This record gives sequence, structure tokens and C-alpha cells, in this order.
Amino acid sequence: MAGIARFSLVALDCPDPTALAGFYSAVTGWPIAEEDPEDDGEWVELRSATGATIAFQLAPGHRPPVWPGDDHPQQLHLDFDVMDLDVGEEQVLALGARKAEFQPGETFRVYLDPAGHPFCLVLDKSMR
Repeated sequence: MAGIARFSLVALDCPDPTALAGFYSAVTGWPIAEEDPEDDGEWVELRSATGATIAFQLAPGHRPPVWPGDDHPQQLHLDFDVMDLDVGEEQVLALGARKAEFQPGETFRVYLDPAGHPFCLVLDKSMR
């Protein structure tokens, strides 16, 4: 079945797009795309070699989601596969992530990025 459109990117609202792009660039190894001077730092993108893109959009009144919970729900989260959860955890914490208090599983761990968005490190046994 042919789709109506082609997926291009996922964008996260945040108070500092450049800083959050730097965090996720360190997590993924994807480079920060050259910024458009007209954007004035309000929109920053990471682009992978395969075309996947994560964008970061300025939202001065951004309030981070509360995970888990429905009072201010997460709306979405990002998953990243790792070979070793302990090593991955050490690395993302060193970048400024925080480990969520509630951990619902054993094969993945939930963290909060510097702007408060939840993301998961998932144990990928195929990477071993």
C-alpha cells in the first residue's frame, strides 16, 4: 500500500535547541547539521547517514513531561539500542541525562534528557 507521505523527522520542543542537539549528538554520534542563520538557533537538526533526523525546536515555555504519569504525559519518547546497559547508562549520565526513578523493565532503562524528555536505552542482543 502506498503511503500519503514520507516520514522526514521527529522534533522535540525544548528551551535550548543547540544544547539538546549536542546531547543527542553525543548519544547517537550523528553530526549537528549546519544551522540556517535565519533560524537564529530556534531550530537545530541532527542527521544520520541513513537520513533519519532528530530536530530540536525552541519552546521558551517548555515544561518537561512527568514520567510515568498522566498529569503531564510524555507524548513520545526515543529508544536507542545498546550492547551493554551499564556502559550505556554510565555514558548518558556523564552527558547530563538523569535516570528515571521508576524502571519498568529489565531489558531497557528509562532516562530523562537535559530538557526532561524521557528516552530509553534498550539492550540489543543482536549487537553483541
